[in-house]
Amino acid sequence: MNDTSPDPRETETVAELFVRHPLWEDALALLLGTAMVALGIAFYSQAGLLTGGTVGLAFLLKYLAGWPFGAVFFLLNLPFYALAIWRMGWAFTLRTACAVGLVSLLAELTPQWVTFAQLNVLYAALFGGFAMGLGLLMLFRHRASLGGVNILALYLQERFGLRAGAVQMGVDAAIVLASVFVVAPDKVALSVLGAVALNMVLAINHRAGRYMGVS
Repeated sequence: MNDTSPDPRETETVAELFVRHPLWEDALALLLGTAMVALGIAFYSQAGLLTGGTVGLAFLLKYLAGWPFGAVFFLLNLPFYALAIWRMGWAFTLRTACAVGLVSLLAELTPQWVTFAQLNVLYAALFGGFAMGLGLLMLFRHRASLGGVNILALYLQERFGLRAGAVQMGVDAAIVLASVFVVAPDKVALSVLGAVALNMVLAINHRAGRYMGVS
């Protein structure tokens, strides 16, 4: 008769792979991640570019109506918290709300701290996208997001195993392409390139089961 009971040593080894982040690590990740996103937003705002998700929608309203980015971004995220609470839990929702609030604040403050005497648009598209992607990666790995499409992407990854980066890339591309009526065609093309750069960071580094840290 075969013994099918799990090996206790193997169970302990698997459990050790999942490292729980202490509260101070989560707080530091929220601050650093949102600061990176705000830096990428500063790149895009200076270059007249935009990206996808709720950040892209906030950019569109800023360019169209002249409304402040931070306030618009904060308000656009409010309806998505219901989905976050229902499917992702209160802890995730509270961390996300903190991240959204920090990005809304830092997006307004960063241009006062960092100015660009000269900024190449191609560089802004690529490295602004990379900066936002790295910031989102930090947030994702500490069970937070920037709301909106991020919440939907994380839900689909946890529920159906779809890559968050791939879902985000599809939605972002649609939003950026819809911006042809707002910004010049060359800026749209560079914005698409920036969206690819952002989501490449997520698609390569954020896969279900690869990262064992939990919050």
